[in-house]
Amino acid sequence: MTESKHKNPILDIEKLPKHIAIIMDGNGRWAKSKHKNRLEGHKKGVKALKDIIKTCIDINIKCLSAYTFSTENWKRPKSEVSFLMNLLEIMIKKEVKNLKENNVKVNIIGNKQKLSKKLIEKIELIESKTNNCTGMILNLMINYGSRDEIINAVNQIKNNKTLSNKTITQDIFQNYLYTQALPDPEILIRTSGEKRISNFMLWQISYSELYFTDTLWPDFTQNELLDILIDYQDRNRRFGGL
Repeated sequence: MTESKHKNPILDIEKLPKHIAIIMDGNGRWAKSKHKNRLEGHKKGVKALKDIIKTCIDINIKCLSAYTFSTENWKRPKSEVSFLMNLLEIMIKKEVKNLKENNVKVNIIGNKQKLSKKLIEKIELIESKTNNCTGMILNLMINYGSRDEIINAVNQIKNNKTLSNKTITQDIFQNYLYTQALPDPEILIRTSGEKRISNFMLWQISYSELYFTDTLWPDFTQNELLDILIDYQDRNRRFGGL
C-alpha cells in the first residue's frame, strides 16, 4: 500500500495497468532551467528512467514502454544526436546485468536500419541476455515512429502472398506491428506539459487513458507515478460502451 494526497489515497495493487507507456519529455527545458547544457538534461533523464523502471518492477507492472528516441529526433543538432546515441549505448551496456538480475526482458522497438553498427551490437546483446527473463517487459523505443511502424506493417502484409485473398482484420494487422506480442497500454503518460501524442503508438493507444503532467522528465519521481496510477484507478474505462 502506498500513501498519496489523492482523494482515493491508496494504490490498489490488484487494479494496476498491465502496460504503461511514457513519452519522456522535457530534458532540454530542465537543463535550461538549471542553467546547464542540454546534454546534462539527457543524463538526468536516464537516471529518472532507471528510477521509474525500478518502481514498476517493485509494484509488479507487466510491461513498460518508454519513448527513447523518435524518428523525428534525427532533426536535432548532430552533436546532440551523437551524444544521445552514445548515451544509449552506454546505458544499454551498463544495465544488462542489473535488468537480467531483476528478471526484466528488454525489447528495443523501432527501425534499426539507421542505427550504428555499434549500437545494434549493444541492442542484440541486451535482447539476447534478457530473452528468457519472465518478469517485466521493458520496451525502449529507439528510432521509433508510429507512422513508420504502420507503413512497415502495410508493406509486410502487401508482400505476404498468403494474405492476398484475405480480408485484413484488426487482429491480422496488429500481428505485423513492432508490438505484435504485447498488450496495448492502458495508460499513456507524457511529461513536460505538452499535450500531444507525437507519433507514438497511435494504433496501440486507441483506448488508453491519457495523463499529461507539467513535470519535466528529469524531475519525474516514483511518488508522481504512483499518484498518476491512483488517478487511473479512479477512471471509468468504457471502451465506447456505457
